[in-house]
Amino acid sequence: MPNESSPSVDLASFLKRAEGVLAQLEAWLPPAPPPVDWSSHAFRWRKRGTRGWLEPVRHIARIDLDDLQHIDRQKDVIDRNTVQFLEGKPANNVLMTGARGTGKSSLVKAMLAAYGDRGLRLIEVDKSDLGDLQEIVEIVAERPERFIVFADDLSFEEGEAGYKALKSVLDGSIAASTQNVLIYATSNRRHLMPEYMHENLQAKHQSDGEIHPGETVEEKISLSERFGLWLSFYPFKQDDYLDIVAHWLRELGCSEESIARSRTAALQWTLERGSRSGRVAWQFAKDWAGREGPPPTR
Repeated sequence: MPNESSPSVDLASFLKRAEGVLAQLEAWLPPAPPPVDWSSHAFRWRKRGTRGWLEPVRHIARIDLDDLQHIDRQKDVIDRNTVQFLEGKPANNVLMTGARGTGKSSLVKAMLAAYGDRGLRLIEVDKSDLGDLQEIVEIVAERPERFIVFADDLSFEEGEAGYKALKSVLDGSIAASTQNVLIYATSNRRHLMPEYMHENLQAKHQSDGEIHPGETVEEKISLSERFGLWLSFYPFKQDDYLDIVAHWLRELGCSEESIARSRTAALQWTLERGSRSGRVAWQFAKDWAGREGPPPTR
């Protein structure tokens, strides 16, 4: 029989200790990402440590194109671009900018509602995770579906890493690697970064009268220019706002008499909120329908 100092005993003791160390390490390591549920129409990009995965959205906020009022031109442009994308034709990345609550994010969700059954899919990515865009592209590259990467309420401060990561991807890396991914982004800033008065002092005036922006301004403009389509959204006029209120009140089951009575209250609501937008109209409609609308069905 081997004694305690024999090689076989030392090896067995080493392996036992190694198994204990591995068990402790496994307790600290994050679990492996789950397999992608490709039956879902929408996903969120999730991170745990250095690992990322596509998490299916089980309850998708549905909104139809007909629910979006007084942005007909914007609807037509993004609808045309999305159909081109679905049909395998050339299509552009889209940047939607302008007043808050005017339908930018809702328009992207409406595209999913309209074309999800035709293979359109949506991947929502937080600004902090934009550096993972190339990894996301590689995950979906061999899929038959068409994916819109959705970056909502996008803006950057000086020196943020996500700015250059997005700029790099828009510069052609997505187009070079796969034809089934586009980026749709929304922002309240057209140039996605803050601009300052002193930056205008860097502008160069040529002898022929031509003006060239300074390098700082050029850098800020360059990201926006990488989006093929720019769509601008504007605050609604009073009558447009009231039309949107009436639309949502009808959707919530209010009578025409109740809708007519809501006019003064709807305008007072905008004064309190300091904004006339589709979001404010929807919030007012829920409040009014909760007080004045029909009782809920059981």
